[in-house]
Amino acid sequence: MQVTNNKEEVPFSYYAELYSKADKSEIASRLGIPVDNGAFSVNLMGKTYTITETAEITDGQGIAPALPVQTFLLRYLLEGKNIPALGNWKTFREMPWGELYIKPYTGRVLTRAAFTFGTRVEAFRKAAQKMGAEAVNHGDAGFAFALIGDYKIRLLVWAGDEEFPPSAQVLYSDNFEEGFAPEDRVVAGDILITAIKANM
Repeated sequence: MQVTNNKEEVPFSYYAELYSKADKSEIASRLGIPVDNGAFSVNLMGKTYTITETAEITDGQGIAPALPVQTFLLRYLLEGKNIPALGNWKTFREMPWGELYIKPYTGRVLTRAAFTFGTRVEAFRKAAQKMGAEAVNHGDAGFAFALIGDYKIRLLVWAGDEEFPPSAQVLYSDNFEEGFAPEDRVVAGDILITAIKANM
């Protein structure tokens, strides 16, 4: 494959190669996901993806998702952990390495969410309801979304006014602390925002 987008294609190619050589039975055992003829079915943001033995990833209509989603799914299969949530919620900054990654996280997730949804709170609310998210009593609108496995993300938004710009806060179920690397927590927030936008 000729690489034309280094930022997305190089990481995907790297993890696709690792995955193609990985022990699929070990992945199935570690994550509690059944494997069928070397292929996994994984639900991400309410959509089921099939990941074949050779790292070909498609949704139920046979369409390949964006490369960041494919890379996230491969990293989940290669490195993810099946850890139950205990019912607590944490900000990105509160988790290990959060302080180190807070600047790129703020721009890529918090600011993007604030200006995407805080300027269109009602559209955000309708999209979240359409996606089956659970309403929470925080912010001008807040919802808890099932990401993957037992991992959930809460997104809270506040509308802007004449004095203050719109703002947002993202809270992760406590199992993210051990279950995902910090860079994957960033991507998870990015995937969530993209999925909500697609439903607005």
